[in-house]
Order: sequence, then structure tokens, then C-alpha cells
Amino acid sequence: MTTNKFKRILVINGHPDPNSYNQALAQSYLKELETHLSIQIKYLALHTLEFNPNLEYGYRKRTELESDLLLALEDIKWADHMVWIHPLWWLSLPALMKGFFDRAFLPGITFVHHSSDNTEGLLLGKTARIITTGGDLNKEIYNDVYKQSGLIQLKEGILEYCGVHVTDTTFIGPMNDLTANDRLWWLNEVKNYAIKDSQH
Repeated sequence: MTTNKFKRILVINGHPDPNSYNQALAQSYLKELETHLSIQIKYLALHTLEFNPNLEYGYRKRTELESDLLLALEDIKWADHMVWIHPLWWLSLPALMKGFFDRAFLPGITFVHHSSDNTEGLLLGKTARIITTGGDLNKEIYNDVYKQSGLIQLKEGILEYCGVHVTDTTFIGPMNDLTANDRLWWLNEVKNYAIKDSQH
């Protein structure tokens, strides 16, 4: 965590469409944060980055990181708290978001393998909130039938593996059934999340 008086919050939008509801959620959160003077804010929209999402050689050979990935990693290392907003597609992350993790979250950057049973996360001390939207999936089926597959991937398989403590998770769905009033309610609810995150 930063030792100065300002908390640093980074909002990351993993949706490839700049006009998506995920974008609206991110902007609602950010707009509320702007009213809190003790918060420093950055916004990272993955669709604006230029990089090859394909880890061409696996971990056998390192591909040089593009400048956008290097800047994104600087933002992640800068942050005390991250808010990851993304849709759930095929019970997983969008290809853009998965490619971002494949390319940027590398050994020596976000984690270190000391031995086969000992991995150290290099993002220790950071916290995160995860907000997920599902098109035709409701929360009960996602939890009971699919065992929160996408959440486990992001929360446990990526963020916590790299040392980040996930404080809260939210699933919004099915998006296809939400009315205009429902969508407005969620935009207001996200503002409440921003208030909560600003106080911790």
C-alpha cells in the first residue's frame, strides 16, 4: 500500500466494446470517486491498448512487451486498489482480457516461481474488486451449476496467485432481462461501491 495520504484506485474495463454497459459501469464508479478528494484515480480500458494478445512462444521465449502493456503494468503497480469490470463470455473472460493477462502477467513481473510448490505473488498489499456481467446467465445458475468458473479464473487463478487480495465480487445478470430501470439501479449501486472503496 502507498505510504502517502492518498489512496490510489485503478479501474480496469475488460470489455472490447467502448460503448458497452461495462463502460457505463466503469464511468459511474469513476464519477463517484471524483468527488472524494483523498483518492487518486486512473482508468485503464483494455480496448484502447495496442498489443498482440497471443503468447506466441508460451513461457519458452519472452516476447518483448509493447509500450501499452508496460504502461498498463506501471498503473497496476501504482494502484493500491483495483476494480476489474468485465463481461462473462463462454463462462470465462473475453479474449482481450485473457490475452492481456497472458502477455503482461509474467514470471518476474507479477509472480515468481521459487520451486514447484512455492510461488510468490509480486502484487502483495494490493486489493481488488471484481464486477462481472452475464448476458443470459443468472447468479444462481452461475454459482450452483457452473461453480463461478470465470470468477475462480480471475480471482484465484490470476489475482490472488499474484498476491492481490480480492475484497468484493459482484455478478450482474442476466443482462438480457434487465430493464432500463434495472440498469440504472446497478449504475447507482456501483457508485455505492466507489464510496465503500474510498473509505477502506
